[in-house]
Formats: sequence, C-alpha cells, structure tokens
Amino acid sequence: MNSDLDKRLAAKGRHVSIVIAVTMVLWVVFNLFLGPALGLPGRYALLIDFAALAGLIYAGVNIIQLRRMRRDSQG
Repeated sequence: MNSDLDKRLAAKGRHVSIVIAVTMVLWVVFNLFLGPALGLPGRYALLIDFAALAGLIYAGVNIIQLRRMRRDSQG
C-alpha cells in the first residue's frame, strides 16, 4: 500500500514540475520572441502573462495537495 502511495506522490510531483517548466518556457517564448516578431500589441502580452499566472496558480494548488498527501501518509 505504501508503494502505491509513493507512486502516486511521484507521479503528482512529476506532473507539477512539467506544468511549471512548460508554463515558464511558453511564457518566455511568447513574450521575448513571438510577440515582438508578430508585432502583437501590449494587451496580448498581458493576456499571456495572465495565462502563465493561471498555470502557476494551478501548480501551486497541486503542490499544496502534494504536501498534504505526504503529511497524511506519515501519520
């Protein structure tokens, strides 16, 4: 049973790390390269910033869930 919980914790941790990494890479690519190359106005940059913020909030909520799962499994 403990092995199953360890696998779930590891999978959730990998999921969170992938979400954070992809969010940051896309944010940098859109803000530094694609936005200026396409000549997008500043309001689109703000939209991209809000999308990145939403991804990071999602990751933060999952990190809190992960910490609670770990704490509950330790007793």
